[in-house]
Amino acid sequence: MSSQKKDFRDIDQEQAPDWKVRMHEVIFEADTPTGKLFDVVLLWAIVLSVLAVMLETVDSVATNHREMLVIAEWIFTILFSIEYVLRLLSVGKPMKYITSFMGIVDLLSVLPTYISLFVAGPQYLLVIRTIRLIRVFRILKLTRYVSEAQVLGRALKASFAKITIFISGVVILVLIMGTLMYLIEGPEHGFTSIPTSMYWTIVTITTVGYGDIAPVTTLGQTLASIIMLLGYGIIAVPTGIVTGELVRNRSVKKVEDFNTQACPQCSKEGHDSDAKHCKFCGANL
Repeated sequence: MSSQKKDFRDIDQEQAPDWKVRMHEVIFEADTPTGKLFDVVLLWAIVLSVLAVMLETVDSVATNHREMLVIAEWIFTILFSIEYVLRLLSVGKPMKYITSFMGIVDLLSVLPTYISLFVAGPQYLLVIRTIRLIRVFRILKLTRYVSEAQVLGRALKASFAKITIFISGVVILVLIMGTLMYLIEGPEHGFTSIPTSMYWTIVTITTVGYGDIAPVTTLGQTLASIIMLLGYGIIAVPTGIVTGELVRNRSVKKVEDFNTQACPQCSKEGHDSDAKHCKFCGANL
């Protein structure tokens, strides 16, 4: 049965038009000169488009060059829209790309401009295009950084449950301390409600200390001191959890032979150099 499935995959690969194969190599790969050139031009376009959006929020620049910035924004949006369509055409399974992380980012990088035709303001969300700059690791073949990013990702994923439980405990602590501070200080000292007291507790326990609200009574200041001391321990706990997972994940095999090859079917990357099949969908590489 597995051999039959493999044969079917081979047939699907062989039937892919030449233009589709060449387009996939240019858009998704960075091993060829044309592929690297495409990605370098794309990165510069992303940087310039984000810069244009940022300049649009500067009054002096927007007043004198608003029309030029709007035109530039639409030019970049149209270019990115064409690129997005070409990515869909060059993969065998477009839905795999659409639902992937980078596929969602690519879509969100063009939608705000079109939405701005009906609602004012969302075009500033185009700064999400900066996320696309992570492709620079693939273009420059910064294998070490990709490998380290995978180690960090595994550590954060393994720490998620522990950190979630920890944050839940912190929320309960904030509720208790905020309620106590409300009872001790009361509205006459600025603690007008339990939510306001919880806000003060969060600001204090994270050692931010805005100073907009402060306890006046001796008992309130004593409780505030205890919360401040707890804050140092609370900050250290999640750091220790992630650090522990990082040390544990050092024993996991790193992908030192990472390459820029993307699956022609699902567009996933991160395959070993000697891989013949995609580890995500099983298609031939």
